[in-house]
Amino acid sequence: MKLTDEERQIFCEILAESDVSRESGAWQGEDERASPVADRPLGRGRPAGSTGASDAARETSSQLIPEGAYNFRVNGKSVGRKSTKNINVVPKEGGKGLDIYIKKDTKNEAVHIPVAISATGLKEVVYNDFHIEENVEATIIAGCGIYNCGPEDSVHDGIHRFYVGKNSKIKYIERHYGFGPGRGGKILNPVTEVYLEDGATAELEMEQIKGVDSTIRKTTATAKNNAKIFVKERLMTHGRQAAESIYEVELDGKNSVADIASRSVAQDLSKQTFRATIIGNNICRGHSECDAILMDQAEVHAIPALDAKTKDAELIHEAAIGKIAGDQLTKLMTLGLTRQQAESKIINGFLR
Repeated sequence: MKLTDEERQIFCEILAESDVSRESGAWQGEDERASPVADRPLGRGRPAGSTGASDAARETSSQLIPEGAYNFRVNGKSVGRKSTKNINVVPKEGGKGLDIYIKKDTKNEAVHIPVAISATGLKEVVYNDFHIEENVEATIIAGCGIYNCGPEDSVHDGIHRFYVGKNSKIKYIERHYGFGPGRGGKILNPVTEVYLEDGATAELEMEQIKGVDSTIRKTTATAKNNAKIFVKERLMTHGRQAAESIYEVELDGKNSVADIASRSVAQDLSKQTFRATIIGNNICRGHSECDAILMDQAEVHAIPALDAKTKDAELIHEAAIGKIAGDQLTKLMTLGLTRQQAESKIINGFLR
């Protein structure tokens, strides 16, 4: 698997900081063992345009390949794919995405499906469907990074649909990353659909820390009896970037649960919008929360919606938007940090 330095950097950012990589040793990158990517603050990869990978490293696929099933996609084409005994990765016709099948009773396995775009002007829509049978425990690591060095916009729209069987538990980690000196935009518009059968649980971690010029993220879910969905979003924007997050969850089943938590930082002239809708159709519990740090001339809009269609639905929304507290900055600066260093430390801690 031959990769450019920029493509390799993208895969490092998407894969190396996942809990699977840190805790199970799935990450096999030689450079990363010596200096773990996981130890860096969020969003701190190599500087844009840097070339930390040697020619030998670029030529050696084993340095990037995680354990378990995977599919690596670069500029609209698969450059590496593997299925396992319990996880079957099947390409859709025409290369427009994947069907991923996880067998009943599979435990503690992972599948990685990162995407890298390094061709300016590339625009693609990809459909990935996850068919998860009963009593599964699995982790799915995905995400897209765009390196744009040219004048045209590069766009990746990824549509992921999860069909989660009875009593199964999945953890889905999605990271978005952009860099490059070109004037063309780095645009990502992910769509996530989650369908939870009785007793199923989905834990979603959505992360976008700088570099993406425009994004509209839409996540929908339906939960049957005793099903649960937990969402944790981490977002940072700067410059004139714009980000909109839309979450819509229907709690159809008895004793179903939804918890949506967003933490974000908006800098410079960037704009963020957070929309969270929870609909309670049965005895259920729903909670959404938006916490944001506002800096410079940025804007953050939080638009919650709670729709209780039965008296037995318990739905709550919380929101807090404000600047970094002055006493926090003062305390860190008295310890010898500059104002910029203090702000960076506070932001990194807030987004963890």
